[in-house]
Amino acid sequence: MTHLMSDVSTMATRSLRLVSRDVDAMITAVVLPVIILLMFVLVFGGAVDIGTEYINYVTPGVILLAAGFGAANTALAVERDMSSGMVDRLRSMPMTAWTVLSGHVVASLVKNLATTAIVFGVSMALGFRPEASVLEWLAAVGMILLFVGWITWLAALVGVLVRSPDAAGGFSFFVMFLPYVSSAFVPVDTLPSWLRGFAEHQPVTPVIETVRDLLSGGASATADPSGVALLAVGWCLGLGLLFAVAAGLAFRARR
Repeated sequence: MTHLMSDVSTMATRSLRLVSRDVDAMITAVVLPVIILLMFVLVFGGAVDIGTEYINYVTPGVILLAAGFGAANTALAVERDMSSGMVDRLRSMPMTAWTVLSGHVVASLVKNLATTAIVFGVSMALGFRPEASVLEWLAAVGMILLFVGWITWLAALVGVLVRSPDAAGGFSFFVMFLPYVSSAFVPVDTLPSWLRGFAEHQPVTPVIETVRDLLSGGASATADPSGVALLAVGWCLGLGLLFAVAAGLAFRARR
């Protein structure tokens, strides 16, 4: 176990170093979520009436959108490793193969924590006032990390399967689409009936509702907070396990 943890730590450190040298990607990962937050709050917020301050409603959705965008970069990073010959060199070393992907996932968690902190800071400057206790803050951060975990494993799977950076970059469209068709920016009951069913039964909606309820100190309009939270955790753990196993098998099979 010590050897495995050492391998994961080494690969995660490598991924973070590569990110720190890609200044353009770092700026984009930070600036894009902030611009989306400013756009929805300052441009659309005045026209949206949901019975509460829109900044309090939309912040959790922007955080998950930022997390999805950060995870999409993992697909590019994994694809570069697969196509550049780096993985072939690593296979010749005495290390467990899946630690290569695990290092990318750990690095994604660290990057998304930093981005989340920045989005929180900007949203509070715009008037976001969470009422969560210390335990609720910790639970909200844990929920965000679970979401980042499963979507990063999905990104890692995509990075292993695709054969070009363009194909890996296309994953960003998918992860940015899901929060828009959820309760991230408007209540799902305002959507057309044919779209409402998808929005209510996709994994992003319960995660957003759980984070929103935790940050509001339980004052959100969620009908069954405990049930929604269990559903969100179940979605994240189930999808995380599924995509982690699939990514490991695909990584082992690809030559």
